[in-house]
Amino acid sequence: MAIAEMFLWWYSQGWGVFVGKIKDFFISIADFFSMDSLVRTLFKPYRQISAETANVNSSLDLKFHMFLDRLISRIVGFFSRLILLLVGVILMICGGICGLVLIIIWPVIPFLPIVGIVLTVMGVVI
Repeated sequence: MAIAEMFLWWYSQGWGVFVGKIKDFFISIADFFSMDSLVRTLFKPYRQISAETANVNSSLDLKFHMFLDRLISRIVGFFSRLILLLVGVILMICGGICGLVLIIIWPVIPFLPIVGIVLTVMGVVI
């Protein structure tokens, strides 16, 4: 009776539970990397340390120095956020491929122990 209930769960509710776990994986990756925030702030400065404000009477040298500080800060911020986004997307792609493969072989998984026993009896060695 327990085996019949296991098969009933596996081929009915089990699919939904497994697909829900895959969906939770994507949500957790997006949350871990804060991908929405990274996309929103892609071109914002990265930890701008010297954020002096220039007024109209400031020297041209000071204005140019501040411009370069902000430009370098934006470039560093862009590349650091871009790398984090790419790592998150690569993890999502790998997770999606693994999840798709597991969804495809999901119906076969309960029969793998039987296949293993038959192959062992036949003398198949890997």
